[in-house]
Amino acid sequence: MNAIILTAVWGIVMMFGGVFFKKKTTALYWAVAGLVLVLALNCYELVQPAWFLNKTEYRVLFNIDVKEMLHFNSFNLTFISIMLVCTLFYFLLNGRDIEKVGDSVSEYFALIFFVLCGVSIAATFNTLLTLFLGIEIMSIPLYILTGSDKRNLKSNEAALKYFLMGSFSTGIMLMGIAFVYGGNSNGSFFIDAINLGDGKIPPLVGVGLVFLLIAMAFKVSAAPFHFWTPDVYDGAPTVFTSFMATIVKAAGFIAFIRLFENAFGKVHLQWQALIAVITAATLLIGNITAVFQQSVKRMLAYSSIAQAGFMLLAIFAMNETAKEGLVLYAAAYSLATIGIFAILIKMNDYTIDGFNGLAKQQPVLAVTAAVFLLSLTGIPLTAGFQAKFFMLVAALKNGHQHWLVVFAVLCAAVSAYYYFKIIQAIFFKEGSDVAANDWDISNGFKILLIIVSMLIILLGLFPTLITEWLHY
Repeated sequence: MNAIILTAVWGIVMMFGGVFFKKKTTALYWAVAGLVLVLALNCYELVQPAWFLNKTEYRVLFNIDVKEMLHFNSFNLTFISIMLVCTLFYFLLNGRDIEKVGDSVSEYFALIFFVLCGVSIAATFNTLLTLFLGIEIMSIPLYILTGSDKRNLKSNEAALKYFLMGSFSTGIMLMGIAFVYGGNSNGSFFIDAINLGDGKIPPLVGVGLVFLLIAMAFKVSAAPFHFWTPDVYDGAPTVFTSFMATIVKAAGFIAFIRLFENAFGKVHLQWQALIAVITAATLLIGNITAVFQQSVKRMLAYSSIAQAGFMLLAIFAMNETAKEGLVLYAAAYSLATIGIFAILIKMNDYTIDGFNGLAKQQPVLAVTAAVFLLSLTGIPLTAGFQAKFFMLVAALKNGHQHWLVVFAVLCAAVSAYYYFKIIQAIFFKEGSDVAANDWDISNGFKILLIIVSMLIILLGLFPTLITEWLHY
Protein backbone atom coordinates (compact mmCIF):
# COMPACT_ATOMS: atom_id res chain seq x y z
CA MET A 1 0.00 0.00 0.00
CA ASN A 2 2.93 2.30 0.72
CA ALA A 3 4.08 2.14 -2.90
CA ILE A 4 0.65 3.10 -4.28
CA ILE A 5 0.20 6.08 -1.99
CA LEU A 6 3.76 7.39 -2.09
CA THR A 7 4.24 7.12 -5.86
CA ALA A 8 1.02 9.08 -6.39
CA VAL A 9 1.99 11.70 -3.79
CA TRP A 10 5.53 12.03 -5.09
CA GLY A 11 4.23 12.37 -8.62
CA ILE A 12 2.19 15.36 -7.47
CA VAL A 13 5.25 16.76 -5.66
CA MET A 14 7.32 16.46 -8.85
CA MET A 15 4.54 18.00 -10.92
CA PHE A 16 4.25 21.15 -8.79
CA GLY A 17 7.96 21.16 -8.00
CA GLY A 18 8.67 22.03 -11.60
CA VAL A 19 7.57 25.57 -10.80
CA PHE A 20 10.30 25.94 -8.17
CA PHE A 21 13.13 23.85 -9.65
CA LYS A 22 15.46 26.31 -11.35
CA LYS A 23 17.88 23.66 -12.62
CA LYS A 24 16.98 20.51 -14.54
CA THR A 25 19.29 18.41 -12.37
CA THR A 26 17.26 19.34 -9.28
CA ALA A 27 14.30 17.38 -10.64
CA LEU A 28 16.51 14.30 -11.02
CA TYR A 29 17.74 14.55 -7.43
CA TRP A 30 14.20 14.85 -6.12
CA ALA A 31 13.04 11.94 -8.26
CA VAL A 32 15.84 9.69 -7.02
CA ALA A 33 15.20 10.71 -3.40
CA GLY A 34 11.48 9.99 -3.76
CA LEU A 35 12.09 6.62 -5.37
CA VAL A 36 14.52 5.60 -2.62
CA LEU A 37 11.86 6.55 -0.04
CA VAL A 38 9.18 4.52 -1.82
CA LEU A 39 11.52 1.53 -2.14
CA ALA A 40 12.51 1.66 1.53
CA LEU A 41 8.90 1.77 2.75
CA ASN A 42 7.81 -0.96 0.33
CA CYS A 43 10.63 -3.22 1.56
CA TYR A 44 9.58 -2.45 5.14
CA GLU A 45 6.05 -3.48 4.24
CA LEU A 46 7.43 -6.72 2.80
CA VAL A 47 9.45 -7.72 5.88
CA GLN A 48 7.07 -6.24 8.46
CA PRO A 49 3.43 -7.26 7.84
CA ALA A 50 0.51 -5.15 9.01
CA TRP A 51 0.39 -4.74 12.78
CA PHE A 52 -3.07 -6.25 13.05
CA LEU A 53 -2.18 -9.52 11.33
CA ASN A 54 0.48 -12.06 12.20
CA LYS A 55 1.14 -13.36 8.69
CA THR A 56 2.72 -12.25 5.44
CA GLU A 57 -0.46 -12.42 3.40
CA TYR A 58 -2.93 -9.69 4.21
CA ARG A 59 -5.44 -7.45 2.55
CA VAL A 60 -6.13 -3.75 2.73
CA LEU A 61 -9.58 -2.48 3.71
CA PHE A 62 -10.26 -0.07 0.91
CA ASN A 63 -13.73 1.37 1.51
CA ILE A 64 -16.45 1.71 4.09
CA ASP A 65 -18.12 -1.55 3.04
CA VAL A 66 -14.98 -3.45 3.97
CA LYS A 67 -14.45 -4.52 0.37
CA GLU A 68 -11.01 -5.95 -0.18
CA MET A 69 -10.09 -4.08 -3.35
CA LEU A 70 -6.34 -4.66 -3.11
CA HIS A 71 -4.52 -7.82 -2.12
CA PHE A 72 -0.97 -7.68 -0.79
CA ASN A 73 1.33 -10.62 -0.19
CA SER A 74 5.03 -11.44 -0.44
CA PHE A 75 4.72 -12.22 -4.16
CA ASN A 76 3.44 -8.87 -5.37
CA LEU A 77 5.40 -6.83 -2.79
CA THR A 78 8.60 -8.52 -3.95
CA PHE A 79 7.73 -7.76 -7.56
CA ILE A 80 7.04 -4.09 -6.75
CA SER A 81 10.38 -3.87 -4.93
CA ILE A 82 12.20 -5.30 -7.95
CA MET A 83 10.50 -2.85 -10.30
CA LEU A 84 11.42 0.05 -8.01
CA VAL A 85 15.06 -1.06 -7.97
CA CYS A 86 15.05 -1.31 -11.77
CA THR A 87 13.48 2.15 -12.01
CA LEU A 88 16.17 3.51 -9.68
CA PHE A 89 18.88 2.21 -12.02
CA TYR A 90 16.89 3.67 -14.91
CA PHE A 91 16.90 7.11 -13.24
CA LEU A 92 20.59 6.95 -12.42
CA LEU A 93 21.64 5.77 -15.88
CA ASN A 94 19.27 7.91 -17.95
CA GLY A 95 18.55 10.94 -15.79
CA ARG A 96 20.74 13.24 -17.87
CA ASP A 97 19.19 11.95 -21.07
CA ILE A 98 15.67 12.61 -19.76
CA GLU A 99 16.75 16.21 -19.24
CA LYS A 100 17.64 16.47 -22.94
CA VAL A 101 14.16 15.47 -24.19
CA GLY A 102 12.61 18.84 -23.39
CA ASP A 103 12.16 21.58 -20.85
CA SER A 104 9.43 19.83 -18.83
CA VAL A 105 11.85 17.56 -16.96
CA SER A 106 9.98 17.64 -13.66
CA GLU A 107 6.75 16.72 -15.43
CA TYR A 108 8.45 13.74 -17.11
CA PHE A 109 9.48 12.38 -13.72
CA ALA A 110 5.98 13.07 -12.37
CA LEU A 111 4.47 11.00 -15.18
CA ILE A 112 6.89 8.16 -14.47
CA PHE A 113 5.84 8.17 -10.80
CA PHE A 114 2.20 8.02 -11.86
CA VAL A 115 3.08 5.04 -14.07
CA LEU A 116 4.69 3.38 -11.03
CA CYS A 117 1.47 3.98 -9.09
CA GLY A 118 -0.40 2.13 -11.84
CA VAL A 119 2.20 -0.63 -11.78
CA SER A 120 1.65 -1.09 -8.03
CA ILE A 121 -2.14 -1.25 -8.45
CA ALA A 122 -1.86 -3.67 -11.39
CA ALA A 123 0.30 -5.97 -9.26
CA THR A 124 -2.08 -5.97 -6.27
CA PHE A 125 -5.62 -5.65 -7.67
CA ASN A 126 -8.30 -7.89 -6.28
CA THR A 127 -11.25 -6.81 -8.42
CA LEU A 128 -11.76 -6.28 -12.13
CA LEU A 129 -12.39 -2.59 -11.47
CA THR A 130 -9.03 -2.02 -9.75
CA LEU A 131 -7.39 -3.96 -12.58
CA PHE A 132 -8.90 -1.47 -15.03
CA LEU A 133 -7.77 1.48 -12.89
CA GLY A 134 -4.25 0.12 -12.59
CA ILE A 135 -3.89 -0.49 -16.32
CA GLU A 136 -5.22 2.95 -17.21
CA ILE A 137 -3.14 4.81 -14.61
CA MET A 138 -0.17 2.97 -16.04
CA SER A 139 -1.05 3.64 -19.69
CA ILE A 140 -2.23 7.26 -19.88
CA PRO A 141 1.07 8.85 -18.76
CA LEU A 142 2.86 6.66 -21.32
CA TYR A 143 0.83 8.19 -24.15
CA ILE A 144 2.18 11.58 -23.08
CA LEU A 145 5.77 10.39 -22.65
CA THR A 146 5.70 8.76 -26.08
CA GLY A 147 4.86 12.09 -27.72
CA SER A 148 7.08 14.20 -25.45
CA ASP A 149 9.50 15.01 -28.27
CA LYS A 150 7.06 17.38 -29.94
CA ARG A 151 9.47 18.44 -32.68
CA ASN A 152 9.82 14.87 -33.91
CA LEU A 153 7.09 13.70 -36.29
CA LYS A 154 7.87 10.03 -35.52
CA SER A 155 7.26 10.71 -31.83
CA ASN A 156 3.94 12.43 -32.60
CA GLU A 157 2.89 9.56 -34.84
CA ALA A 158 3.89 6.98 -32.22
CA ALA A 159 1.93 8.78 -29.51
CA LEU A 160 -1.21 8.98 -31.66
CA LYS A 161 -0.94 5.33 -32.68
CA TYR A 162 -0.33 4.22 -29.08
CA PHE A 163 -3.28 6.30 -27.83
CA LEU A 164 -5.71 4.98 -30.43
CA MET A 165 -4.66 1.35 -30.09
CA GLY A 166 -4.56 1.63 -26.29
CA SER A 167 -8.03 3.15 -26.21
CA PHE A 168 -9.36 0.38 -28.42
CA SER A 169 -7.86 -2.31 -26.16
CA THR A 170 -9.31 -0.55 -23.11
CA GLY A 171 -12.76 -0.76 -24.69
CA ILE A 172 -12.27 -4.49 -25.22
CA MET A 173 -11.17 -4.87 -21.59
CA LEU A 174 -14.27 -3.05 -20.33
CA MET A 175 -16.46 -5.22 -22.53
CA GLY A 176 -14.78 -8.31 -21.08
CA ILE A 177 -15.30 -7.06 -17.53
CA ALA A 178 -18.99 -6.45 -18.28
CA PHE A 179 -19.46 -9.97 -19.66
CA VAL A 180 -17.65 -11.60 -16.71
CA TYR A 181 -19.67 -9.55 -14.22
CA GLY A 182 -22.94 -10.41 -15.91
CA GLY A 183 -22.10 -14.07 -16.41
CA ASN A 184 -20.81 -15.14 -12.99
CA SER A 185 -23.43 -16.43 -10.57
CA ASN A 186 -22.22 -14.24 -7.70
CA GLY A 187 -22.61 -11.03 -9.69
CA SER A 188 -19.30 -9.78 -8.37
CA PHE A 189 -16.30 -7.88 -9.70
CA PHE A 190 -13.96 -9.68 -7.27
CA ILE A 191 -11.66 -12.04 -9.13
CA ASP A 192 -11.82 -14.80 -6.52
CA ALA A 193 -15.64 -14.66 -6.42
CA ILE A 194 -16.14 -15.74 -10.03
CA ASN A 195 -17.81 -19.10 -9.52
CA LEU A 196 -16.16 -21.63 -11.85
CA GLY A 197 -15.79 -24.39 -9.29
CA ASP A 198 -17.72 -26.91 -11.38
CA GLY A 199 -15.12 -26.65 -14.16
CA LYS A 200 -17.60 -25.25 -16.67
CA ILE A 201 -17.47 -21.79 -18.23
CA PRO A 202 -20.84 -20.03 -18.61
CA PRO A 203 -21.23 -18.57 -22.11
CA LEU A 204 -21.08 -14.94 -20.96
CA VAL A 205 -17.99 -15.58 -18.82
CA GLY A 206 -16.37 -17.39 -21.75
CA VAL A 207 -16.88 -14.36 -23.99
CA GLY A 208 -15.54 -12.10 -21.24
CA LEU A 209 -12.51 -14.35 -20.80
CA VAL A 210 -11.64 -14.02 -24.49
CA PHE A 211 -12.05 -10.24 -24.41
CA LEU A 212 -9.85 -9.95 -21.32
CA LEU A 213 -7.28 -12.24 -22.92
CA ILE A 214 -7.15 -10.01 -26.01
CA ALA A 215 -6.84 -6.84 -23.92
CA MET A 216 -4.04 -8.22 -21.74
CA ALA A 217 -2.26 -9.67 -24.79
CA PHE A 218 -2.28 -6.18 -26.30
CA LYS A 219 -0.79 -4.65 -23.15
CA VAL A 220 2.11 -7.13 -23.11
CA SER A 221 2.74 -7.04 -26.89
CA ALA A 222 1.70 -10.63 -27.57
CA ALA A 223 0.98 -11.71 -31.14
CA PRO A 224 -1.23 -11.13 -33.02
CA PHE A 225 -1.85 -7.96 -30.98
CA HIS A 226 1.75 -6.76 -31.16
CA PHE A 227 1.51 -4.63 -34.31
CA TRP A 228 1.69 -1.31 -32.40
CA THR A 229 4.90 -2.16 -30.55
CA PRO A 230 7.69 -1.64 -33.16
CA ASP A 231 6.36 1.72 -34.37
CA VAL A 232 5.66 3.05 -30.86
CA TYR A 233 8.99 1.88 -29.42
CA ASP A 234 10.86 3.21 -32.44
CA GLY A 235 9.07 6.57 -32.53
CA ALA A 236 9.13 7.33 -28.81
CA PRO A 237 12.21 9.07 -27.34
CA THR A 238 14.72 6.27 -26.74
CA VAL A 239 15.03 7.09 -23.06
CA PHE A 240 11.30 6.45 -22.56
CA THR A 241 11.26 3.40 -24.80
CA SER A 242 13.61 1.80 -22.29
CA PHE A 243 11.06 2.33 -19.50
CA MET A 244 8.08 1.20 -21.57
CA ALA A 245 9.76 -1.99 -22.71
CA THR A 246 10.76 -3.09 -19.20
CA ILE A 247 8.88 -1.91 -16.11
CA VAL A 248 5.53 -1.48 -17.87
CA LYS A 249 5.72 -4.77 -19.77
CA ALA A 250 6.66 -6.71 -16.63
CA ALA A 251 3.76 -5.16 -14.71
CA GLY A 252 1.40 -6.20 -17.50
CA PHE A 253 2.48 -9.82 -17.09
CA ILE A 254 2.05 -9.78 -13.32
CA ALA A 255 -1.48 -8.44 -13.79
CA PHE A 256 -2.04 -11.07 -16.51
CA ILE A 257 -1.06 -14.04 -14.35
CA ARG A 258 -2.88 -12.70 -11.30
CA LEU A 259 -6.11 -12.23 -13.24
CA PHE A 260 -6.11 -15.60 -14.96
CA GLU A 261 -4.88 -17.58 -11.97
CA ASN A 262 -7.46 -16.24 -9.54
CA ALA A 263 -10.42 -15.64 -11.84
CA PHE A 264 -10.08 -18.47 -14.38
CA GLY A 265 -7.58 -20.86 -12.81
CA LYS A 266 -10.20 -23.53 -12.16
CA VAL A 267 -10.85 -23.87 -15.89
CA HIS A 268 -7.19 -23.58 -16.89
CA LEU A 269 -7.29 -26.55 -19.26
CA GLN A 270 -10.12 -25.03 -21.28
CA TRP A 271 -8.16 -21.91 -22.29
CA GLN A 272 -4.60 -23.26 -22.07
CA ALA A 273 -4.49 -24.31 -25.74
CA LEU A 274 -5.38 -20.75 -26.80
CA ILE A 275 -2.50 -19.39 -24.70
CA ALA A 276 -0.19 -21.99 -26.26
CA VAL A 277 -1.06 -20.75 -29.77
CA ILE A 278 -0.56 -17.10 -28.77
CA THR A 279 2.77 -17.97 -27.11
CA ALA A 280 4.05 -19.83 -30.18
CA ALA A 281 2.96 -17.02 -32.52
CA THR A 282 4.63 -14.40 -30.30
CA LEU A 283 7.90 -16.32 -30.16
CA LEU A 284 7.92 -16.92 -33.91
CA ILE A 285 6.96 -13.42 -35.07
CA GLY A 286 9.17 -11.63 -32.55
CA ASN A 287 12.31 -13.61 -33.35
CA ILE A 288 11.92 -13.89 -37.11
CA THR A 289 11.22 -10.19 -37.64
CA ALA A 290 14.06 -9.16 -35.31
CA VAL A 291 16.52 -11.06 -37.52
CA PHE A 292 15.96 -8.70 -40.46
CA GLN A 293 16.25 -5.39 -38.57
CA GLN A 294 19.24 -3.10 -39.13
CA SER A 295 18.20 -0.53 -36.53
CA VAL A 296 19.18 -1.78 -33.08
CA LYS A 297 16.34 0.17 -31.48
CA ARG A 298 13.77 -1.47 -33.76
CA MET A 299 15.45 -4.84 -33.31
CA LEU A 300 15.12 -4.48 -29.53
CA ALA A 301 11.44 -3.65 -30.06
CA TYR A 302 10.87 -6.90 -31.93
CA SER A 303 13.05 -8.81 -29.46
CA SER A 304 10.84 -7.48 -26.66
CA ILE A 305 7.95 -9.24 -28.42
CA ALA A 306 10.01 -12.44 -28.46
CA GLN A 307 10.80 -12.01 -24.75
CA ALA A 308 7.07 -11.58 -24.13
CA GLY A 309 6.60 -14.98 -25.75
CA PHE A 310 8.86 -16.57 -23.14
CA MET A 311 7.04 -14.78 -20.33
CA LEU A 312 3.75 -16.08 -21.71
CA LEU A 313 4.97 -19.55 -20.76
CA ALA A 314 4.17 -18.55 -17.17
CA ILE A 315 0.54 -17.91 -18.11
CA PHE A 316 0.51 -21.20 -20.00
CA ALA A 317 1.94 -23.23 -17.09
CA MET A 318 0.23 -21.39 -14.19
CA ASN A 319 2.12 -23.12 -11.37
CA GLU A 320 4.44 -22.06 -8.58
CA THR A 321 7.58 -22.44 -10.69
CA ALA A 322 5.99 -20.24 -13.35
CA LYS A 323 5.32 -17.47 -10.82
CA GLU A 324 8.87 -17.65 -9.50
CA GLY A 325 10.23 -17.63 -13.04
CA LEU A 326 8.08 -14.68 -14.07
CA VAL A 327 9.38 -12.46 -11.26
CA LEU A 328 12.96 -13.55 -11.98
CA TYR A 329 12.39 -12.95 -15.71
CA ALA A 330 11.03 -9.46 -14.96
CA ALA A 331 14.22 -8.62 -13.04
CA ALA A 332 16.63 -10.15 -15.57
CA TYR A 333 14.92 -8.71 -18.62
CA SER A 334 14.43 -5.25 -17.11
CA LEU A 335 18.02 -4.87 -15.93
CA ALA A 336 19.52 -6.09 -19.21
CA THR A 337 17.21 -4.01 -21.40
CA ILE A 338 17.66 -0.84 -19.34
CA GLY A 339 21.42 -1.37 -19.58
CA ILE A 340 21.58 -1.92 -23.33
CA PHE A 341 19.23 1.03 -23.98
CA ALA A 342 21.40 3.25 -21.76
CA ILE A 343 24.36 2.42 -23.99
CA LEU A 344 22.32 2.81 -27.18
CA ILE A 345 21.29 6.34 -26.15
CA LYS A 346 24.95 7.34 -26.07
CA MET A 347 25.44 6.20 -29.68
CA ASN A 348 25.22 8.57 -32.62
CA ASP A 349 24.26 5.75 -34.97
CA TYR A 350 21.45 3.37 -33.95
CA THR A 351 22.27 0.81 -36.63
CA ILE A 352 24.27 -2.33 -35.95
CA ASP A 353 27.21 -0.75 -37.79
CA GLY A 354 27.16 2.01 -35.18
CA PHE A 355 28.51 -0.52 -32.68
CA ASN A 356 31.52 -1.36 -34.87
CA GLY A 357 34.76 -1.12 -32.92
CA LEU A 358 33.09 -0.16 -29.63
CA ALA A 359 35.48 -2.45 -27.73
CA LYS A 360 38.48 -0.32 -28.76
CA GLN A 361 36.79 3.02 -28.14
CA GLN A 362 34.92 2.25 -24.91
CA PRO A 363 35.96 -1.13 -23.37
CA VAL A 364 33.66 -0.77 -20.33
CA LEU A 365 30.62 -0.12 -22.49
CA ALA A 366 31.59 -3.00 -24.77
CA VAL A 367 31.94 -5.58 -21.99
CA THR A 368 28.78 -4.52 -20.17
CA ALA A 369 26.81 -4.45 -23.45
CA ALA A 370 28.00 -8.00 -24.09
CA VAL A 371 26.75 -9.09 -20.64
CA PHE A 372 23.35 -7.51 -21.29
CA LEU A 373 23.03 -9.13 -24.71
CA LEU A 374 24.17 -12.52 -23.42
CA SER A 375 21.53 -12.32 -20.68
CA LEU A 376 18.81 -11.44 -23.19
CA THR A 377 19.94 -14.42 -25.27
CA GLY A 378 19.82 -16.74 -22.26
CA ILE A 379 23.48 -17.77 -22.04
CA PRO A 380 24.46 -19.67 -18.83
CA LEU A 381 25.84 -17.72 -15.86
CA THR A 382 23.47 -14.84 -16.58
CA ALA A 383 20.10 -14.04 -15.04
CA GLY A 384 18.46 -14.40 -18.44
CA PHE A 385 19.47 -18.07 -18.58
CA GLN A 386 17.97 -18.80 -15.17
CA ALA A 387 14.78 -16.96 -16.10
CA LYS A 388 14.33 -18.91 -19.33
CA PHE A 389 15.20 -22.15 -17.51
CA PHE A 390 12.48 -21.51 -14.92
CA MET A 391 9.95 -20.87 -17.67
CA LEU A 392 10.80 -24.07 -19.55
CA VAL A 393 10.72 -26.15 -16.36
CA ALA A 394 7.34 -24.64 -15.43
CA ALA A 395 5.93 -25.54 -18.85
CA LEU A 396 7.27 -29.10 -18.54
CA LYS A 397 5.82 -29.49 -15.03
CA ASN A 398 2.43 -28.56 -16.43
CA GLY A 399 2.49 -31.80 -18.37
CA HIS A 400 0.70 -30.53 -21.48
CA GLN A 401 1.83 -29.26 -24.89
CA HIS A 402 5.48 -30.36 -24.68
CA TRP A 403 5.92 -29.24 -28.27
CA LEU A 404 5.73 -25.66 -27.02
CA VAL A 405 8.86 -26.15 -24.88
CA VAL A 406 10.81 -27.49 -27.86
CA PHE A 407 9.56 -24.62 -30.00
CA ALA A 408 10.61 -22.06 -27.36
CA VAL A 409 14.13 -23.52 -27.25
CA LEU A 410 14.42 -23.31 -31.04
CA CYS A 411 13.26 -19.68 -30.97
CA ALA A 412 15.82 -18.92 -28.27
CA ALA A 413 18.47 -20.28 -30.62
CA VAL A 414 17.21 -17.93 -33.35
CA SER A 415 17.48 -14.99 -30.95
CA ALA A 416 21.16 -15.76 -30.48
CA TYR A 417 21.72 -14.83 -34.13
CA TYR A 418 20.59 -11.21 -33.93
CA TYR A 419 21.98 -10.57 -30.46
CA PHE A 420 25.36 -11.97 -31.47
CA LYS A 421 25.42 -9.75 -34.55
CA ILE A 422 25.77 -6.79 -32.20
CA ILE A 423 28.44 -8.55 -30.14
CA GLN A 424 30.31 -9.33 -33.36
CA ALA A 425 30.17 -5.67 -34.36
CA ILE A 426 31.44 -4.59 -30.95
CA PHE A 427 34.47 -6.87 -30.75
CA PHE A 428 35.35 -8.04 -34.25
CA LYS A 429 34.68 -5.15 -36.62
CA GLU A 430 36.57 -1.93 -37.22
CA GLY A 431 34.80 1.25 -36.29
CA SER A 432 35.31 4.95 -36.86
CA ASP A 433 38.36 6.58 -35.32
CA VAL A 434 36.65 8.33 -32.42
CA ALA A 435 38.77 9.08 -29.38
CA ALA A 436 37.52 7.81 -26.02
CA ASN A 437 37.40 11.34 -24.60
CA ASP A 438 35.03 12.42 -27.38
CA TRP A 439 32.24 10.34 -25.86
CA ASP A 440 29.85 12.10 -23.49
CA ILE A 441 30.21 9.41 -20.82
CA SER A 442 31.07 9.96 -17.16
CA ASN A 443 32.88 7.56 -14.86
CA GLY A 444 29.74 7.34 -12.74
CA PHE A 445 27.80 6.08 -15.76
CA LYS A 446 30.42 3.37 -16.35
CA ILE A 447 30.35 2.33 -12.69
CA LEU A 448 26.56 2.02 -12.80
CA LEU A 449 26.77 -0.15 -15.93
CA ILE A 450 29.28 -2.41 -14.17
CA ILE A 451 26.98 -2.69 -11.13
CA VAL A 452 24.00 -3.63 -13.31
CA SER A 453 26.03 -6.22 -15.23
CA MET A 454 27.33 -7.69 -11.96
CA LEU A 455 23.76 -7.94 -10.67
CA ILE A 456 22.80 -9.86 -13.79
CA ILE A 457 25.67 -12.30 -13.26
CA LEU A 458 24.90 -12.57 -9.53
CA LEU A 459 21.26 -13.45 -10.24
CA GLY A 460 22.49 -15.93 -12.85
CA LEU A 461 24.53 -17.69 -10.18
CA PHE A 462 22.09 -17.29 -7.27
CA PRO A 463 18.48 -16.89 -8.51
CA THR A 464 17.25 -17.70 -5.00
CA LEU A 465 18.22 -14.15 -4.03
CA ILE A 466 14.87 -13.23 -5.58
CA THR A 467 12.79 -16.41 -5.50
CA GLU A 468 13.18 -16.92 -1.73
CA TRP A 469 11.49 -13.57 -1.07
CA LEU A 470 8.37 -14.77 -2.86
CA HIS A 471 7.74 -17.14 0.06
CA TYR A 472 8.92 -14.85 2.84
